[in-house]
Amino acid sequence: MADIESPCNKICAVDPVSALCVGCGRTLAEIEGWIRFSAEERARIMAELPLRLATQSDSERADVG
Repeated sequence: MADIESPCNKICAVDPVSALCVGCGRTLAEIEGWIRFSAEERARIMAELPLRLATQSDSERADVG
């Protein structure tokens, strides 16, 4: 496996409420296992990330407001 597409954007911090990385939206288990996942599993996770990040952003705005 030469190149593995990763959503990591080097903003690595885990939100204590959602347990998701605030930069990429993955769980710690997904981050840790990324290199071992099949292309299909990585694609499934990648497809879920925009909604995870949007939901996380909505929660942060609700906490502030």
